[in-house]
Amino acid sequence: MEIQQNVLYVMTQGAYVNRDHLALQVSVDKVVKLGVPLHNLQAVTVFGNVMVSPGALGLCAEAGVSVTFLSETGRLLARVDAPVSGNVLLRREQFRQADDPAKSLVHGRCFIGGKLQNVRANLLRAARDNASTGDRETLQQAAMELAASIRRLEFCADLDEVRGTEGAAARVFFQAFSAMVRQEREHFAPNGRTRRPPLDRTNALLSFAYALLLADCTAALVSAGLDPNVGYLHVDRPGRPSLALDLMEEFRPLLADRLVLTLINRRQIAPADFEVRDGGAVEMSPDGRRRVVAAWQERKQEPVTHPLLGQVTRVGLLAHLQARILARAIRGEIESYVPCVLK
Repeated sequence: MEIQQNVLYVMTQGAYVNRDHLALQVSVDKVVKLGVPLHNLQAVTVFGNVMVSPGALGLCAEAGVSVTFLSETGRLLARVDAPVSGNVLLRREQFRQADDPAKSLVHGRCFIGGKLQNVRANLLRAARDNASTGDRETLQQAAMELAASIRRLEFCADLDEVRGTEGAAARVFFQAFSAMVRQEREHFAPNGRTRRPPLDRTNALLSFAYALLLADCTAALVSAGLDPNVGYLHVDRPGRPSLALDLMEEFRPLLADRLVLTLINRRQIAPADFEVRDGGAVEMSPDGRRRVVAAWQERKQEPVTHPLLGQVTRVGLLAHLQARILARAIRGEIESYVPCVLK
C-alpha cells in the first residue's frame, strides 16, 4: 500500500478499506496498516481481492473521491464516482456529436493523429539513443512509415478508415518495438501486441500500464463534466468507457510505452518478476506490479510544458488539461480538439 500524488493504491490481497470518521483506514488480517485523511486524496484504486466497506464508499462519494476497482492484473472492473456534476448542456452536445458521423470523424482524426505523432517521436528518440546501426535503421524506417500514416489520416473518409490507418501504424510500431529494448532483449522482445491474455513479459507490462492510464483518463473526463462512456472513435458497448479510450490514445506512447521501455532498459523490472500460466498467459508478480505503480506515480510528478497552453505542469495533470480542451472543442469554443504532442 502506498500513497503517491493523492492517489491511494491498495494492492495487498485480502486488505480491507473502511471508514474511520473523516479518514480511510486500511487493515490486513484485522491489523490496521494505514490511515489516510480523506482530504489528502483525489482517488482510491484497489487491485484484486480488496474489500471496500459501504461506509468508505459513501464517504468517498460525498467528497468526490473516485474509487476504481481493478483486477489483480490491472483490468478495469468497476468505478464508483460521486453523482454526476457539471454542465448537462455539455454532455448533451457530447451525445449529439457522437451521433454525427462527420463530427465523430473530426474528433477521431485528432485522437489518432496525436497518438501517431507521439509514437513517431518515441521511435526517433530511440533511434538517436541506440548504438546499434541495425536498430537505428529499423527505427528510422518505422518512423518514416508512421509519417506516411499521419499524412493518410487527412484523407480518411470515415472512422473505419481512421481505425484501419491506426491499426496498420500500430503493427509497424510493434514490429520495431524490439529495437527499442536495449537490455535483456531475449526476455523482453515482444512478438507483436497480445492481450486478454498477454503472451509475453512486455505485453503484460503494457497491459498493466494501459489499465492505469485508462483509470486516469476516466477520472479526467469526469472532472471536466464529460461522460467517459460515450466516445467518438471507439464503438459504444455496455460497460466500456469509450471516450476514455479515445482520450488515452495520445497518452499511450507518452506515458505507458515510455514507462515500459524505461523500466526494461534501466533494469527496474526483471524477467523473474513474471509468471507463465497454463495456456501461455504471462502475469506480473505482486512485487513487480508494485514497482510499476511506484514508477508510474513518479513519472506523473515530473514537470512538463504543455505544448498548447505553454504552461509548466506535471505529467499527471496532462490528461485533465486535455479533457478540458476536448470539452471546449465540443462546446464549439475552439475549432477542433488539439491533442497533446510532446517532443
